[in-house]
Order: sequence, then structure tokens, then C-alpha cells
Amino acid sequence: MSSLKSSLFGLFLLLTCIDARAADPVLQVGSKRFTESYVLGEIITRIAAVVGPVRHQQGLGNTAIVFNALKNGSIDVYAEYLGTINSEILKHDTPSSLEQIRAELAPLGLGVGVPLGFSNTYALAMRGTPSGGPTTLTDLAALPQSRLGLSHEFLGRVDGWPGLAQHYRMPQQPTGLDHGIAYEALMAKQVDVIDIYSTDAKIGKLGLRVLDDDRDFFPSYDAVLLYRLDLPQRFPAAWTAIGKLEGRIDNPRMIAMNAAVELDGQSFAAVATQFVTPSTAAPAAHNGFLDKLFGENFWRLTRQHVVLVAVAIGCASLLGIPLGVLAAFVPRLRQAVMAFVGVLQTIPALALLAMLIPLLGRIGTVPALIALFLYALLPIVRNTCTGVLQVPAGLRMAALALGLSRRDRLLHIDLPLALPVILAGLKTAAVMSVGTATIAAFIGAGGYGERIAIGLALNDNTMMLAGAIPAAVLALLTQGVFDLMERVLVRGAGKTAK
Repeated sequence: MSSLKSSLFGLFLLLTCIDARAADPVLQVGSKRFTESYVLGEIITRIAAVVGPVRHQQGLGNTAIVFNALKNGSIDVYAEYLGTINSEILKHDTPSSLEQIRAELAPLGLGVGVPLGFSNTYALAMRGTPSGGPTTLTDLAALPQSRLGLSHEFLGRVDGWPGLAQHYRMPQQPTGLDHGIAYEALMAKQVDVIDIYSTDAKIGKLGLRVLDDDRDFFPSYDAVLLYRLDLPQRFPAAWTAIGKLEGRIDNPRMIAMNAAVELDGQSFAAVATQFVTPSTAAPAAHNGFLDKLFGENFWRLTRQHVVLVAVAIGCASLLGIPLGVLAAFVPRLRQAVMAFVGVLQTIPALALLAMLIPLLGRIGTVPALIALFLYALLPIVRNTCTGVLQVPAGLRMAALALGLSRRDRLLHIDLPLALPVILAGLKTAAVMSVGTATIAAFIGAGGYGERIAIGLALNDNTMMLAGAIPAAVLALLTQGVFDLMERVLVRGAGKTAK
């Protein structure tokens, strides 16, 4: 029992240290997981970086995740849209004035300001069709056979499909699609209609027909900054610099920046740098696989991924091995312990992360570590219990007959003999954690999943491979390290026995 207490205390100290690091006075900028939000996040970051330390936590997820990160102080500011604030965040059925929005956000410690100068409304679009096809949303409602492929966030938003379907009495049953692959699905004729953002660069390139909102369902989506009210006091110089963005980005400029990323292959950082420093020449796009694989962020992502896995497995071992021993020697607790760690494995990774964010009041490394720690428990506990139970009962009786205490028997008989099985459980947990850790990027914890998230947002298969392949290689290296440990330790145990 003392081992369990010390394990939990060690985990608490580790998470406290991580929280202390996260509390450093660094301006935290957030962004959602689509091109425009990435670009705007990079622009805010580069403008603020001129006067002080700043960090961009990019691609955190949908509106709910990023807004919760803002409320709990994990980020300080991000680019949002008035229509989204009004409908999705404040849950209004009708448009509200800017003054009313500010009044309702103030009790949450939040403010809205710095209108950027453009509007990015939702719309539905189809492939360019011959004259006579639908041109309005009312026309679409009269075509029940149309196949709609809509983004998951749009399907759940108050100002998305539920309200739109009711407003226009649409009979279609849409299919959920990631926004990053929706255009390709549309052009491949797998769907007939998708939801778009009006500043998407691919609308003109693909010659899409944007359906007119003839009954005025969608509200105004003017781009603004949503921020914590204490930001101007905590980072006065940075807030002054960020305030100069007001009115500087019109619709053509935003469309051009989105196109530079999606069509020309430039990075978010390069596009933002050109906006902040117009004299900066546009860099050559690095579209090759090797350029993306060994890009400037390779070692940073590798370090983050390795740390996530190593810390999670270390903490899971400190708790899982004592739990496995307890389950082996106390039969009445065995079923409860195994059921508990088994249930943890059934929770989908993204769902677990989403639950941890409001529980912990933060995003990033801490909830990611806790999720990986929980997922790693089952193979460690199960294998430890199995390995200890496989020790011959005769050896235990002989050890007791020789006068060994139960503690000495555990340390010198049971655990050494169970070591190969325990190591197999640790290896399984570590390899699984390497893959699961890619999900952590969706809440700002970094790692190779950051490239996978960007690749999904841009429908860039090369970028996704640049994140997936290093993760696969790291999993193979992890397995190799544990295989080597097993050979060395088991050989050493054999020599000791002789």
C-alpha cells in the first residue's frame, strides 16, 4: 500500500511541476484546426513576438475545445467569428449586438475586440453544374436525393445543420466529413454538397457553385479576437501590438493567404511572416516528403513525443506493477482491479481527452499525460498479475521454509521470475502509447500528431506521412529497446540463479 501511495504522490509532484512550467509569463495564442485559423494564429504570434515571449498552441480542435481552453486560462487569445460567438458559444437563436455579446462574455472574464476586417460566413456549395441546377438553399431543399457531406462541427452547431435543416425544411440525411477532405470528396462525386467557409481558397479554383442563402439563415461572421480580459494588463505591450491588426485583413487578402497555404504549399509561418513583414520574400514551397519529414520542427516534435511516452509509461509502471502484485496476492480484489483498468481501455482516446479538459481546467501536456497513463495501466497490471501467478507454488513454500519474509520472497523470488512477463506488458504499453500519443496534438500537447493534424486540415497526405512514419519508427525502436532489456535482464537473472 505504501508503494501505491508513493506512486500517486510522485505523479502528483510531476504534474505540479508541469503546471508550474505552464504558468510561466508567456502569451498563449490558440487556433482551431483549419487553415485560416492556423494562419491567423501565426500572425498574432509573430506580431506579439516582437515585444515579448509568445507561444502558438495550434490546431487545438473545434470551437468547444478552444473556447474552454480560453476560459480556463490555457490560452489568452484566438481569432473567432461573431456569428460563432453569438450562436455556438452564447447559444442565441437570433443575432445580438456587439455590446450585448461583450456584456455576456464579461462575467466569464472574456472580451471580444480588434475586428480584423473580413467576414468568413458558412455556406453550402456544389460542383459547377450546367445552367438550370440549384442556385439557392431553397432549391436544394427540393432535392431530397442530394448527398450532403458536412463537417462534424457544422453538423452539431446551432448555426449549422440542425438550424439550417429546420429553417429550410431540408429532408436530406447528411454524412459527416472532415473539412480537410470535403473538397476532394465533392470533386470525386462521392457527395453532392459540402459546407464551406466563404474565404476558402479552393472555391474559385474548383469552380464551385455557392448556394445563395436566400432566406437569410446564416448570421454575420465578422472575424474578431476573443481574449481574456486580463490580457491587456498582463501583456500590455503585446496587446498594443496585436491591436494594430484592426481592419488590416480584408476578404481578398484572407483568401490569398489561405491559397498560399492550400494551393502554393507555403507553411503557415511563412504566410504569416510575409503579412507581418511585407518586404519578406516568399520562400520556395517545400513540397517534397523529405523536406516535410526533416523540417525545422522535427527534433522538437520528437522530443515532445518521447517525453509524453516515457513519462506516462514511467508513472504507469510505478502504479501498475504494485496493482498487479496486489491483484495476484489478494484474489477478492483481482476481479475489481482488472475490471477497472479494462474499462479505461474502452474509452475512446478523443473522448477521454475531451472529458479531462474540463475536469483539469487546462489543455496540453497534463491531460495528455494522464490519458496515456490511464491507457498504459491495463497491459502492465495484467501482465504483472499473470507473471506473479505463474510462479510455482512450490518455490514460494520453499522460500518460506527457508525463513524468507513475504517481502523478501516478493523481491527475490516472485518478481525476478515474473520479470519476462512484466517486461512484455511494459513493452506492449509503451508501443501502444507511441501510437496513442499522436492524438495528444489535438489538445496542444505536441508530438508527431501535430503534423498529422495539419495534414488532415490541409488534406496533405505527405504531411500526414511525415507524422505517421516517425511515430511508426519510434514504436519499432521502443519495441527493440524493450527486447534488448529483456535479453539483458533475463540473462542476468539466469547468471544470478546459477
